[in-house]
Amino acid sequence: MFLTDGGMETSLIFLEGLDLPHFASFTLLRSQYGRDRIKDYYRPYAETAVASRSGFILESPTWRANPDWAERLGYSAIALDAANRTAIEILQELARDYQTPASPFVISGCIGPCGDGYAVSDLMSTEDACDYHRRQIEVFSESGADCVSAITMTNIPEAAGIARAAKAIGIPCVISFTVETDGRLPSGDTLGDAIKAVDGASAGSVAYYMINCAHPAHFAEVLEQGGEWVKRICGIRANASQLSHAELDAAEELDIGDPQDLARRYSAILDHMPWVRVVGGCCGTDHRHISAISTACCGHEAAA
Repeated sequence: MFLTDGGMETSLIFLEGLDLPHFASFTLLRSQYGRDRIKDYYRPYAETAVASRSGFILESPTWRANPDWAERLGYSAIALDAANRTAIEILQELARDYQTPASPFVISGCIGPCGDGYAVSDLMSTEDACDYHRRQIEVFSESGADCVSAITMTNIPEAAGIARAAKAIGIPCVISFTVETDGRLPSGDTLGDAIKAVDGASAGSVAYYMINCAHPAHFAEVLEQGGEWVKRICGIRANASQLSHAELDAAEELDIGDPQDLARRYSAILDHMPWVRVVGGCCGTDHRHISAISTACCGHEAAA
């Protein structure tokens, strides 16, 4: 079993009081103070993983570190590359500090959507998405990341383009879709159709799929009713809140939900899907949620 961190941006903004313009945590990498705050953010999660003898996936703070968001934030292409490199270097330092033979650490370069993580606007083609995300994936690969993870994917073409780019560069790729309260992607596609389409467009090169930025109440029933495609989902990074994306976007206060209830819902998913090996959090979750999830889930035996 591998744990992940929780909701980085919501934790840093609402719990730590930091200013993250455009929800971009990678802007903290510009100063030593910011880099220290990022390291401090990861430490409780790393300690939980080591204490539970679980693996840990160190996901880089680069969800917004792509050309469109970088331009809004005043970053040149050179400065953006430097930020993505620094993000991986920080994770490598943390891995050296914390990992043990019983708790291996995986360093993942986080890739976010070109646009909003909650909505679908101008859709890229698969080819354009491949070209758009290629440079960030190259920097992660050159910097020594173990894999790349495309988080909060809202549509098929962008996810497929990222998978193709990662395959061409030669680095393992994880695709994580987000869903609305009806269990469908913001694009309207079903999870099953999205997974099958991306696998088809990338010759099955995606290492595994995840669901993130949604509460289990929004997708658990879809997973229970799913077919063979469900076996491609090996990770869950759920929100703390049962609110919709639109409600969360408009919220002025953080809804942390119920960590124990969330952990029980994770455990129920693992009862049905014992091949899920990656569990963590997304918006509204922090180390309290991950600790509860670890207690509930890390005793599950691996699938045969």
